Amino acid sequence: MAADVAIRTGRPEFDGLFPRVRSFLDQDTLDLCIDGQRIRGYRSPDSRAVWIRDHGDMMRAFRYFEPDLTTAVQHFADTQAANGRIFDYVTTFPEKLPHERENWTKYVRVPVEADVEYRFVKAAYLAWQASGDDDWMRGLLPHLERALRYITTHPWYWDATHGLVKRAYTIDTWDFAYTAGRHEWLQFQITDDTYWGFMHGDISGYYEAFRLMAVLHRRVGDDRLARHWGARAADLRAALNRTCWNGRFYTHFVKLTPVVIDGVDEAEQLSLSNPMAINRGAADHDQAVSIIREYQRRRAEGRAWAEWFSIDPPFPDGIFGDERLVRGAYVNGGIMPLVGGELARAAFDHGFEAYGVDILTRYHALIADKGETYLWYFPDGMPSRVEASTSPEAQPTDGWGSSAMAWALVEGLAGVVDCGRTFDAVRLSPRWAAAGVREADVSVGYAASGARLAYEYRRRETNIVIDVRTGAAQVEWHVLLPAGCMATAVRRDGRDTPFTNVMVESSPYADASGRVEGSTHLKIEIGAS
Repeated sequence: MAADVAIRTGRPEFDGLFPRVRSFLDQDTLDLCIDGQRIRGYRSPDSRAVWIRDHGDMMRAFRYFEPDLTTAVQHFADTQAANGRIFDYVTTFPEKLPHERENWTKYVRVPVEADVEYRFVKAAYLAWQASGDDDWMRGLLPHLERALRYITTHPWYWDATHGLVKRAYTIDTWDFAYTAGRHEWLQFQITDDTYWGFMHGDISGYYEAFRLMAVLHRRVGDDRLARHWGARAADLRAALNRTCWNGRFYTHFVKLTPVVIDGVDEAEQLSLSNPMAINRGAADHDQAVSIIREYQRRRAEGRAWAEWFSIDPPFPDGIFGDERLVRGAYVNGGIMPLVGGELARAAFDHGFEAYGVDILTRYHALIADKGETYLWYFPDGMPSRVEASTSPEAQPTDGWGSSAMAWALVEGLAGVVDCGRTFDAVRLSPRWAAAGVREADVSVGYAASGARLAYEYRRRETNIVIDVRTGAAQVEWHVLLPAGCMATAVRRDGRDTPFTNVMVESSPYADASGRVEGSTHLKIEIGAS
């Protein structure tokens, strides 16, 4: 059982997906040397810089095979401002060629963004989870505390009346603001003319960050701070759902500053952070179902080759300051595998397993022929182009969307979710029945720590057998059964074990739990429900 991810089912769309994503990520690394220290980062191919947002999101895939998960996160902590602010990115390469030729070390924070600090927390958590370095995390916690104190006290980012994070009027989580034509190009600054409001993706991101802080403090033995962050998470989630939920999905931008944008039905705008709200736990099951069905409904309308819209419907052409931001381009209605991966991950958890399989299958078909993947595509299927985007490149190795797809494959379909760190607490949810797969061999490991878990899955007419190999772990089994079936008995290593039949929407699962030391054999007897 080597570190990395290996899936063997006999189906190329599943067996070949993670290796293909790794091939993209292998081309998206960026090594920097700053103050004599080596920093290992991963970047989106449109920027020769380590952005904490891109690096942290892509870590959901590269954490399995990359041994260095901490140097980049540590560098963002080491360069944190005294008030707690975190930089967006760092680079040592000229960015605006051919005009900029200097290879100085450059740090940037985009003021209109409110999401940087929660992304810093998430990246730190994922690095700790895979490396298992408790001492490193203990030293990092004060930085995480300062980052969240900054975002929840600074007048640009915190609205005390509503108890919510606010930001300038941007397209979802992106980094340029609407100005009603008062600025000559893209606006990245806060000014007296800024239009303020709540973008739900910021709030769901901080909800997850607060919950992770509770987990981390509990891990290091600080129950007081764990309770504090747990309570703050609950309050934030309640305020989010009270303010931003419209009955079907999260409203793209709830305005504090009144402004009307002609030419778009803003009440219908479905933006890319909606499936993320599900995966972050901010949306409950009923809300998740509503969001997923909304994406399915828009897919059925047939207005684009995929329903993975950055935002739908888009804004009128060019109103955010760049004439290239037309309807269907980039973050203004472009089709993003990032959204598809998040949507697939959500679908697997909430009773839409066949839909999750469908998304992964469509994505594999997209990338298999040419071995290319782009951050976004036009609604007609044409990939992004340099001349059609505000980004300086349009390279075929996008790691942001591809890593989201890999995440959905590993945690959603294969069902290996690390609920602790280094697989000491695992939720094991093989959902191969949704894909018609009867036999699967799965191995998932972390290169940073050597921790790993593997299982063999065999489905027969009257039973499902799962053989698990791992270190010491508390395992929660949540096994998808064939449609119309239920578990009649569960035996572990030949002994009867307590179990529960659970329905997630119309999907039957068998749930059980137990401590595993090295290996175990689980046999689920199934019959008609």
